[in-house]
Amino acid sequence: MTSTDPASPAAPKHWTADVLLIDGSTAHVRPIRPDDADLLVEFYARVSEESKYYRFFSPMPRLSDKDVARFTQVDHEKRVAFIVMLAERMIAVGRFDVVEPGEAEVAFLVEDQHHGRGIAQVLLEHLAQAGRELGVERFVAEVLPDNRRMITTFTDAGYHVAGGYEDGVMSLEFDIDPTTTAIGVLENREHRAESASISRFFNARSIAVVGASRRQDTIGQALVRNLITGDFTGVVHAVNPGSDAVSGLPAYASVAEIPGPVDLAIVAVPATAVQDVVLDCAAKGVHGLIVISSGFAETGDEGRRRQRRLVGLARSYGLRLIGPNCLGVINTDPERSLNASLSALMPPRGRAGFFCQSGALGSAILEKVYNRGLGLSTFVSAGNRADVSGNDLLQYWEEDETTEVVLLYLESIGNPRKFSRIARRVSRRKPIVAVRSGRTTQGVPMGHAVRTIAAPRQAVDSMFRQAGIIQVDTLEEMFDVAQLLAHQPLPRGRRVAVVGNSDAIGLLANDAAASVGLVVNRSVALGAEATAEDFEDALDAAIDDPDVDAVVAVYIPPLNVTGEEVANVLAAVGEQSDKPLVSTFLGAEGVPELLRVPDVAGSTAGRGSVPSYPAVEAAVRALAHVVEYAVWLRTPEGETSERAEVDTQSAKVLVNTILMNSPEGRDLEFHELRELLATHGIDLWEPRPVHTVEEAVAAGREFGGNVILKATAEHLRHRPDLSHVWRAIDGEQEMRDGFASLAEVVGDPADAGFVVQKTAPTGVPVSITAIEDPLFGPVVSFGISGPLTELLGDKAYRIPPLTEHEARSMTREIKASPMLFGYRGSDVVDVDQVERLIMLVARLKNDFPALRSIDLSLVLAGKEGATVLTASGRVEPVEDLRSDWFVRRLHADPADTIPD
Repeated sequence: MTSTDPASPAAPKHWTADVLLIDGSTAHVRPIRPDDADLLVEFYARVSEESKYYRFFSPMPRLSDKDVARFTQVDHEKRVAFIVMLAERMIAVGRFDVVEPGEAEVAFLVEDQHHGRGIAQVLLEHLAQAGRELGVERFVAEVLPDNRRMITTFTDAGYHVAGGYEDGVMSLEFDIDPTTTAIGVLENREHRAESASISRFFNARSIAVVGASRRQDTIGQALVRNLITGDFTGVVHAVNPGSDAVSGLPAYASVAEIPGPVDLAIVAVPATAVQDVVLDCAAKGVHGLIVISSGFAETGDEGRRRQRRLVGLARSYGLRLIGPNCLGVINTDPERSLNASLSALMPPRGRAGFFCQSGALGSAILEKVYNRGLGLSTFVSAGNRADVSGNDLLQYWEEDETTEVVLLYLESIGNPRKFSRIARRVSRRKPIVAVRSGRTTQGVPMGHAVRTIAAPRQAVDSMFRQAGIIQVDTLEEMFDVAQLLAHQPLPRGRRVAVVGNSDAIGLLANDAAASVGLVVNRSVALGAEATAEDFEDALDAAIDDPDVDAVVAVYIPPLNVTGEEVANVLAAVGEQSDKPLVSTFLGAEGVPELLRVPDVAGSTAGRGSVPSYPAVEAAVRALAHVVEYAVWLRTPEGETSERAEVDTQSAKVLVNTILMNSPEGRDLEFHELRELLATHGIDLWEPRPVHTVEEAVAAGREFGGNVILKATAEHLRHRPDLSHVWRAIDGEQEMRDGFASLAEVVGDPADAGFVVQKTAPTGVPVSITAIEDPLFGPVVSFGISGPLTELLGDKAYRIPPLTEHEARSMTREIKASPMLFGYRGSDVVDVDQVERLIMLVARLKNDFPALRSIDLSLVLAGKEGATVLTASGRVEPVEDLRSDWFVRRLHADPADTIPD
């Protein structure tokens, strides 16, 4: 059966998405189309009679042609339907029909063999978001009392479900406005699904190497060899249609021919053959792919098209993919001992999980880890990061008990808004240390598809700090910090004791501590002849000192002395101390054998092992990074802005009305801007535009005197060499004098944008700005108003939603913050009101992606209150929804507009 309707309207492009189900497998969600008629009929034939009865309340063994046409031909406005596709088959359908303005009836049908995979929940999320976009506020549903699955789908979504019972049918209804509970449920499901998908890679028990080779020095041979020599505890299968055996293993012509289940496939065949391998693996029921092969997006547009087809194909058959062009994955858990990578070097067992992208860099990282004795729990090199990304690994490591420290080497961030959200949560449980390449240029390597970033570099750095991420500049610094976090407790504060047998290095330690914000409260110089007992007494005294939070030990041995006795002292103190101990011991790097504490978990170095640094400055710098993290961790998260202050519905109506009248978007007029800000509790003072001196005099008279005259034209407001404001005007003659004086300075009054405004209480001029960044979504900034702030870049940035603490930190971290706190005897301004404005602007911008910018360019922060004098805003249609806008979806290549 085929049904087509060429006149059927097109659905919005962003309604199509790849999604992750609760078991970690993928599926494809899209709006239904008229040509889905055959798929619908085949799907319906596979559905049980019981499920059909629950859906239609009566026996309905087959769909009539009229039913098929009605279900597949929708207008995507009053009648909306989504289907879930897997392996080119429809496995579920969900729909809503608007029954009256703001209300729609919703229903689902899921193929029985796919029950329990969270498919109905995914459909509800996507239908609810589509409904919100179309002005639907409430869903209603009629459900048979025995249909517990459907009832649970609604109640478990976090919505407040109400209902009644009549004639044997339950009538349910619920508002689809995303409540805090509903968002929490969505994020929890997202976390479980993404964590489960990564667990399938690390805990595979049966692996097929596709492209396994008998020839030495080939990628296929190396992969088989590394799995076997790494003592993989599962089963390895070789796939090579041209061989009978590889490295003593029987070789199969295809994955499908392998007897028994296959969990994971490692692919090392030419790029042009990878898609055939995906189909072979899908037919076998493989859960995941690691694509080592190159020849994809890193080679240009043709490679990017090939990569996009690869990811789409894998996801359409339920498979997640690491790569392509990657090094592979490693799990050092002795119960798995998985080295599914090109690295012959298996890192020792440790407490850190490592994610990177570059395969070449991954090899260098593993060697550095091995030489330092740091140890890893798991390792992933994601290559082009076409599917699995750092966000997925964060989800997995959050719950992984064997990972205590997360290490990230990021060459690009595909979804920084989601990254920030996940990292904020993970950092509360375990530290994240990150190196971000291209930090200054904001460039990305070939093969990494990300949207253009509009926010400045400082905004990215602020996002990392806001999420509690320890951001360092180099890999060396990353390992310096990681070995401290992995083996020593967190410090309680910034106070440091320095104990050593070298006066010169002790002074270097003191200087280094002062330069990074640490305070040396105790400095003990033991002298070159100090014994192990001297060190033990000094270290014990420093550890016991209540005014010391961390200890730096320096040991440079005299000639012909091994230092073993001092090492034993350091190891014993480090194991027993509840304060961190770092050392410069014999100039060694890492965790020297002499300073290691045995670990019952099998790691090379246990808790209490003392990290050593070749230079004391490196030790102090690593300690300072950890101190900042400990301070962030102890800081209460605080509350976000109260909903009572916000009239979201009125703001929504206003924004939508403007877009209806101006589909291309435009700058907001003053009355619109004032009304919009008022919905969020922000009072914008009225300026009266004037073009002549007579209009200025009349405006001053209407305001009742005590006004100002200012030029607001863009080319004048940012000229520090031109005075564009005349203050304290209290009569007609003063206004005429001011108008004439300003006209001499700024030129033609017609081009000056003169306005008359009431005189505000004196205060410090500040600005609060929010923009919609293509990569980050909303970004909020704060600074002192004026050209010097722009020249020096003295602004604080945050990613909404903001907490009270984050707004407070914004007012304090700019270099000009003393101006707000009584600088040189001036009044301390009402900072609480400034922070309230920051939170309200952040809330407004976070709620409305179509509000492309909102700029309170002049706010006078006075002793009592803050007055908003100048503001501007712009509304534009939303082309791409924020990727985490109340629905779960896997990230897509932003360059998928490249024609095939």
